Amino acid sequence: MTSIAVTLVLATRIAFAHAVLMHSSPAANSSLHGPDVPISLKFNSRVDGSRSRLLLVAPDGKSTTLTLDSQAAADTLTTRASGLAAGKYAINWQVLAVDGHITRGQILFEVVSGATASR
Repeated sequence: MTSIAVTLVLATRIAFAHAVLMHSSPAANSSLHGPDVPISLKFNSRVDGSRSRLLLVAPDGKSTTLTLDSQAAADTLTTRASGLAAGKYAINWQVLAVDGHITRGQILFEVVSGATASR
């Protein structure tokens, strides 16, 4: 019985070490004004910034690898997308967590013109 409890505790700790996206700016499915958009992704654990990637997919399907800023916090990645025209965009992210596992995800957002943008 004790070995089962130890196994469950260890499995729980390993599961929590995976990098899970906790907050993003822009937020998923948000609308905001461009043309310059600051990007910040905060995770539940430390991520290796040098081995993590953010890819911006434009409305026409072209993708650009975004250059990450130096990590001010071990659980956060930041950058800036510049010159964005109105349209729907995606940020495809891939991070390497401290447990050695790669986690991937996508954040969809829209750049709008006018005063109707919301978060």
